[in-house]
Amino acid sequence: MNNYFEGYYYKHQKNNDTLCFIVGRSKSEEFIQILTNDAVYQVPFIGNNQFSKQGVKLDIHSENVTLTGEISYGELAPIKYDIMGPFARLPMECRHGIISMRHTLFGEVVLNGKTIDFSGGLGYIEMDAGRSFPKSYIWVQSNDFKEPCSVFASVATIPFLFFHFVGTIALVLYEGREYRFATYLGAKVLACTENQIVLKQGKQQLEIWLRPDAGLKLAAPDKGEMSRTILENPSCFANFKFYLEDKLVFDFNSDHTSFEYEY
Repeated sequence: MNNYFEGYYYKHQKNNDTLCFIVGRSKSEEFIQILTNDAVYQVPFIGNNQFSKQGVKLDIHSENVTLTGEISYGELAPIKYDIMGPFARLPMECRHGIISMRHTLFGEVVLNGKTIDFSGGLGYIEMDAGRSFPKSYIWVQSNDFKEPCSVFASVATIPFLFFHFVGTIALVLYEGREYRFATYLGAKVLACTENQIVLKQGKQQLEIWLRPDAGLKLAAPDKGEMSRTILENPSCFANFKFYLEDKLVFDFNSDHTSFEYEY
């Protein structure tokens, strides 16, 4: 399909080790982007590597990276319904999906000669499809908390028909309950900067404070081609506060939050 991209984001994190894959196809190519805490590797093929809801099997040998091994996943944590809500049925520039908010990892990989054991770590899977990423957006994801908790949040400028609007989608998974924020549910963006996101919807409020390092350069879609450059910090410090009816539910720090900011 012309001007179309589809990509899947697989995150694996244990202690101080983070390994993410962006696997997809665009108008003219298939690709794998590999992210660690301090490096990005571009692989212009998928080959016999396997990426699924069950795990990843890796056999990558290219000029700048060698990566082999297998990581399998425990039970996934899908969300209750499509994060796009009613917008999932409308023609959008970019459609986002969450496949699993968190799952346990089993296995190890060998990256450029270094063995990394991810057993007991946590994973996350999401996807994007459409023509282009939003021109301006912020994206945050973390499972790295002292208690079982997962947070995803995004704010973006969204073109729709003949106008643009600032929209948000976010989800907190805590103590087995799902708390969703979305423009289509009445969520308001009270703050959105490189260091802060504040969302309010009815009686619930999410505050995220970020301290990002310099980001890593990634290829991103623009009109179906992976021709845009964005910055992602796969492992930065952040503080998360969540309130219900003005009562603080949790106040968690994370040293391994994934973060993108394009404004």
